[in-house]
Amino acid sequence: MEALLASTFTVAIAEIGDKTQLLALILAARFKNKTAIIFGILLSTLTNHFAAAWFGQWAINFINPSVATYLVALSFFAIALWVLVPDKVDSEESRFYKMGPFIATFILFFLAEMGDKTQVATVVLSAKYDALGLVVIGTTLGMMIANVPVVIAGHFSADKLPMKWIHRGCAVLFALLGVVTLLF
Repeated sequence: MEALLASTFTVAIAEIGDKTQLLALILAARFKNKTAIIFGILLSTLTNHFAAAWFGQWAINFINPSVATYLVALSFFAIALWVLVPDKVDSEESRFYKMGPFIATFILFFLAEMGDKTQVATVVLSAKYDALGLVVIGTTLGMMIANVPVVIAGHFSADKLPMKWIHRGCAVLFALLGVVTLLF
């Protein structure tokens, strides 16, 4: 249960102000079919995070357990610093828009999530907890908690949120995960 809760909470907070959340806002403003956008986010996140969690579980098997603890903790500290740098969406226009809201969302979310904070967090969480399914469910749930309200209230802007404090809080959360990994 710890893997599920930690994954959900960590990714939900890390996603606030992330480029994929900004992408959800752009897609919600562009397309009327909010259900297609939500299902595109869900399927894309499940696919991307399953691959990331699988990689985390696979990679941890090749590392000495005592070294792995330090690497996972170091990764949490690195993500804590990374979270302090706000994301921006590269471009509002995409050739994928003509494919419709579901396909466009699936492709754009999958691509945006590659190498993103939440994908890296999924790799690290999966390496920390030996519970691939719970980590994938948790990180996907965290993405949905952060993105579905943005899609539903497409006119709501992330600019209205105290982003500086959200990013700092998220950085503290990742740093605490690093400390907990070292201690336990």
